[in-house]
Amino acid sequence: RQRFEIYCSPCHGRAGRGDGMVVRRGFRTPPSLHLDRLRAQPDGYFYDVITSGFGVMPDSAAQIPVPDRWAIVAYVRALQLSQHAPMAALPARTQELVRAQAASAPAPAAPEGHHP
Repeated sequence: RQRFEIYCSPCHGRAGRGDGMVVRRGFRTPPSLHLDRLRAQPDGYFYDVITSGFGVMPDSAAQIPVPDRWAIVAYVRALQLSQHAPMAALPARTQELVRAQAASAPAPAAPEGHHP
């Protein structure tokens, strides 16, 4: 987490959604790390992007030592899991709470112009 917050969160945000401080200051928005296409990538993809850069993201090989790059990859996976954990992976009590919240939540509004 520490290395992610130092090197990645200025652009990607603390939760990896692409809403970091530099983005709020007008820099280009990076993709959310929670996109399906990025969750499907192998760990080596993230390591390579950190090492070599991608798009407007510069390479970080000189700034981030190899063990820290792998630690960042592991933290990205933890962030992704925290936002997309399967219900079956949650403790039974947490599953009950989630189901209760979903049952009591108001139904989403119909899109503009849509009449059931």
